[in-house]
Amino acid sequence: MQRFRFNLKALLACALLCVSAAAGAHRFHMGITEVAFNPRTGSTEIVHTYMAHDIEALLMNLYQRQFDLTDPDDQQVLRKYVEERFALKGRDNKRLPVRWVGMTADSQSVTIYQELENAPLSKTVSIRHGVLADFLPDQVNTVNLNDAGRIRSLTFTMNTPEQPTAQAVQQHTQ
Repeated sequence: MQRFRFNLKALLACALLCVSAAAGAHRFHMGITEVAFNPRTGSTEIVHTYMAHDIEALLMNLYQRQFDLTDPDDQQVLRKYVEERFALKGRDNKRLPVRWVGMTADSQSVTIYQELENAPLSKTVSIRHGVLADFLPDQVNTVNLNDAGRIRSLTFTMNTPEQPTAQAVQQHTQ
């Protein structure tokens, strides 16, 4: 009986260790957005990638239900959320007409595709990026701007949801 208790305690200790290791594996919250002009189409293409776990937790928190991101109706909910929190802005400080192209989701990541049709990257004066930052205070969103092979990066957090793209050019050239 005493051996059984020892084995049970050892088993529980191992289980607790595994659970704590799994929880520790997801200590950061980040998103990567690639923004690049495609000379073949004449459009600026936008690709966002987020951790699936973070997107699922966000939607569960907002709507108190599970979402299936392969379902077009559930994709619409995420689309609305992203379109409210991500924007490219022009010289007049108004949102540029970014079009939703689609999305893919698997157990690891959610990838969202958007496009600024028939417009070069130079039309964008600033970027607003608050996706997940309203839900995860430590969320960091990195935007890589690819302007004819010259890559510049901007970092967005809850405290810096909008930045001028010209700043990225100045930082790169200094």
